[in-house]
Amino acid sequence: MTSEAAVLSEVIGIIYDAALDPGLWPRALERACLFVGGSSGALFWHDTATERTAVLHLFNEEAHYTKLYLETYLSLNPCFPAAAFFDVGEVYRSNDMVPFDEMVETRFYDEWMKPQGMIDALGANLEKGATNSSIVSVRLHDQDGFADAAVQRKFALVVPHFQRAVSIARLFDTAKASSAVLTETLDTIDSAVFLVGAGGRIVFANDAGRSALAEKTLLRERNGGLAATDADADRRLRYLFGAAEVGDNLQGDRAQAIPLLPDPPGRWFAHVLPLTSGDRQRSAAVHSAIAAVFVRSSSPASLPPLEALAKLYKLTASEVRLLDAMMKASGVRALAELLGLTEATVKTHLQNVFRKTGTSRQSELVRLLAGYEPPQ
Repeated sequence: MTSEAAVLSEVIGIIYDAALDPGLWPRALERACLFVGGSSGALFWHDTATERTAVLHLFNEEAHYTKLYLETYLSLNPCFPAAAFFDVGEVYRSNDMVPFDEMVETRFYDEWMKPQGMIDALGANLEKGATNSSIVSVRLHDQDGFADAAVQRKFALVVPHFQRAVSIARLFDTAKASSAVLTETLDTIDSAVFLVGAGGRIVFANDAGRSALAEKTLLRERNGGLAATDADADRRLRYLFGAAEVGDNLQGDRAQAIPLLPDPPGRWFAHVLPLTSGDRQRSAAVHSAIAAVFVRSSSPASLPPLEALAKLYKLTASEVRLLDAMMKASGVRALAELLGLTEATVKTHLQNVFRKTGTSRQSELVRLLAGYEPPQ
């Protein structure tokens, strides 16, 4: 019997191959679903402000239901907007946000989930903007059962690798991003990119990478090798280079992006992509490279009012959704119709929100949300 570690290593390899070849994302989702224990999966982008979603890649979801979701059921999904408020990389479960006995009372479940046999889902935000995020999701159907601790643990093992792969994939022109032409496209990328050999020896740097080395603010050359100026970042970089020599299987925090400076105004991260397995090794062979290093910046943004209030008052996903809906509709009946809930359920959530926020009228809640300014 194949060990879990061996299967995980195979899944990680396919995820990293997909970072350079977008055509492999459905296969990466398939392998992740099989490893985790789900029946379908998705990689998508969601904007809570505009209530828009773009489906990037899917595994085992009928086109009919995807179309229905985008046209009708997106606004009825009780997990949003709260799902977008989780920290990057944090695993969440739909039945933890919205208990199943509450979920089955919604139109979303009755008309979209139930016909597909879907009963639970795991998700994680891979990247976040002020109001939008890219998300990976594994859905569980009747035959899978609910996502127990073991299933959630396995999903948590693959999430950091989806994070890294998606972040790297965003740097490439999708028309050129195939592993077969990796080294030919690196000079077209504005971000600093390096190919390193054994021990972190620099074997290639694009123009932005050479400039970064000359500045010596984030990275520097040390005895022909790539080094970070920050001691902690350098230790983590050394570890990843050593691990890349033997394959893809990095787990937990070790698979996360490396902050290159402790706390600058605009944070800079290094993403290390192993090149010693999968389709990637053919691209790297010409340079005898064992890893590619991509440097990206990420500036922290203030929380939008709805997310800030949700965290301040510890609102549930259903309560967040109700508060958001109050900016579009007024009155229990109108809210129930908009949210696809019964009036009794809306009243229950409304009373809970009143209690948590210290308000007593819907108009007070609307003013609270409209006038709230998160602390800087």
